[in-house]
Amino acid sequence: MLHRRFWPVRFYFAKKDPESVKIIMNQEPITSLKGIGEKTGALFKRLGVETVEDLLHDYPRAYDAYGPPVPVGQVQEGKVCTVCGQLLKTATVRRYQNMQVIVTIVKDLTGSLQLTWFNMPYLKNTLQMGRILLFRGRVTKKGSRLSMEQPEIFTQEAYEKVIHSLQPVYGQTKGLGNKAIAKAVAQALSERQMEREYLPEQLRRKYELAEYNYALEHIHFPMDEKEMMAARKRLVFDEFLFFLLAVRRMKEKRQDAESFYRIGSAEEVNRLKRELPYALTRAQKKVLEEIEKDMGSGLIMNRLIQGDVGSGKTIIAVLALLQTVCYGYQGALMAPTEVLAKQHFESMEELFAAHGIQKKVVLVTGSMTAKEKRQAYEEIAVHEADIIVGTHALIQEKVVYDKLALVITDEQHRFGVGQREALGQKGAKPHVLVMSATPIPRTLAIILYGDLDISILDEMPANRLPIKNCVVDTGYRDRAYRFIEKEVAAGRQAYVICPMVEESEMIEAENVLDYTKLLQKKLMPGIVVEYLHGKMKGREKNQIMERFASGEIQVLVSTTVVEVGVNVPNATVVMIENAERFGLAQLHQLRGRVGRGKHQSYCIMVDCSGEEETRKRLDILNRSNDGFYIASEDLRLRGPGDIFGLRQSGELEFKLADIFTDADILKAVSEEVKEILEEDPMLAGEEYRGLGERMEGYLGAGYERLNL
Repeated sequence: MLHRRFWPVRFYFAKKDPESVKIIMNQEPITSLKGIGEKTGALFKRLGVETVEDLLHDYPRAYDAYGPPVPVGQVQEGKVCTVCGQLLKTATVRRYQNMQVIVTIVKDLTGSLQLTWFNMPYLKNTLQMGRILLFRGRVTKKGSRLSMEQPEIFTQEAYEKVIHSLQPVYGQTKGLGNKAIAKAVAQALSERQMEREYLPEQLRRKYELAEYNYALEHIHFPMDEKEMMAARKRLVFDEFLFFLLAVRRMKEKRQDAESFYRIGSAEEVNRLKRELPYALTRAQKKVLEEIEKDMGSGLIMNRLIQGDVGSGKTIIAVLALLQTVCYGYQGALMAPTEVLAKQHFESMEELFAAHGIQKKVVLVTGSMTAKEKRQAYEEIAVHEADIIVGTHALIQEKVVYDKLALVITDEQHRFGVGQREALGQKGAKPHVLVMSATPIPRTLAIILYGDLDISILDEMPANRLPIKNCVVDTGYRDRAYRFIEKEVAAGRQAYVICPMVEESEMIEAENVLDYTKLLQKKLMPGIVVEYLHGKMKGREKNQIMERFASGEIQVLVSTTVVEVGVNVPNATVVMIENAERFGLAQLHQLRGRVGRGKHQSYCIMVDCSGEEETRKRLDILNRSNDGFYIASEDLRLRGPGDIFGLRQSGELEFKLADIFTDADILKAVSEEVKEILEEDPMLAGEEYRGLGERMEGYLGAGYERLNL
């Protein structure tokens, strides 16, 4: 009996009596699905999936396409492919300890390939000498010989039925593979509570948008690329629509709102500027003038500072906070991670002590003890604390401020719109300043940050050494490891970035867990190599980042979680594996982890694709360290084919939408939102009532339902 691929998964429950299918409410826990108990539920929780709704919006991160067969002689190591050929011999079954290994050889006019299966002895009857069959799987290398392990088996007729079809590939975790996730999604789709369509018919016709329930089903289980693209277009449109409606609502609330806090120039700030061991750049001076003008205008400031890594945003934040507290008010700075918050706190304390500034800075983070928090809350409430630095703990209800006049969020895109709004509502409508090191073309920044005035830091301090870059293939790895050893021997540190946390059964890419083990063997004894990824608990992540910041860890293998989060001037090397899987803007962000100290820094991008077009794209980073130029090139070069080939830019963390690949949709939605709100500002009329109700649910969830 042939081992046949079960396709499509969405028909898994089709044989059930439709009337017997239980309707599962989308907000029910995932354990309400058949076959998912507490243990499996805990594994899903590691992926951020706790409810049926979460599962339905846990979109595939890629698709596995069943393409045409390739000649046996052209298969490549590490690639998943299909071959068609004749079996040279009947399969043999060998025993190794407790394992049964089935081996045969397939041959065509271009060459031969060994095929291996484990613990599937029943296949021997199928794998008879002389049969012509198709085999699909990953090609591996054993010694000097290529082979294919655990391939799927098809007759020519069976393969014709699945060719060009797409299999969803999900983010996975140990103990929870792709098939188990796909099966759970299929059940959730078949038994879920259907959603009422909320977009007006004329809007769907205008932009050729699929119906919502259709889109939700076909983003998971499309029969072909056309279905997938139609589903994706609708869901991307929705993500941008809700986000921009929320942004416009905030803009209306804030526009021309009078401020209780008029803040002008302060002599202590001017003295600190004169005493700094470096001169402010022209761009920094201009931005400080814009901030001072805003805070002294009598209206509430709502301003974004966009500046490349190392352009000097932090000192602007410190000077703005000092200016605020010199007028008897409080200021708050919110950072995306505890380690970065602690670094801001410590550097501010050191700076104030060195220059005789008598202002108290207090730290508030989630990992503090109850006693430490209680003391910090008291100091904030009675205004013993002038400047409060922390993480999202700053927006907890227990934190009560006294005359909070300025709120600064660092790395804005790591906070949801709702979090920014919540912090902005602390106190009596404080001035708001947000900072981002993510370079975005100005045309898109104006749309995304529609409620904010934008300042650009487009100049680097004179003492910054430009990072030296190189794009290499996989053959360069051993030389890169020796280079890292050399830098560590000189007292420096290194990052190695991988696109995945752990090995996937369907995605070809380096992963953090296996790569850490590899480096622990490859690098000289005594070099401490540790890993970091987003699935780790907060306390674990903080400990690793603190150990790296202190120099206890020499090489940190990480996912893109290090894109923000810690400042390590001693790190001089960042090696990015599978660089072809990232957008240019995100590669530039990752490169920004180094080059922060006085030593020369290096970025090694490993291109595993072997494709000329990819090499040309990555070469843009070779030629330039200018984030805004790179972002504009990223925008220019992205196309439909990049939707799943590149990692998301990270900006605002949309689930599907990418501001570069989907720039045209973003611009169209921006225009549409303007027209909708002009026609029906409250979304209360008959045409937009469904959208309005959906929007209320979105806002009621703290803007976080779609992880925006």
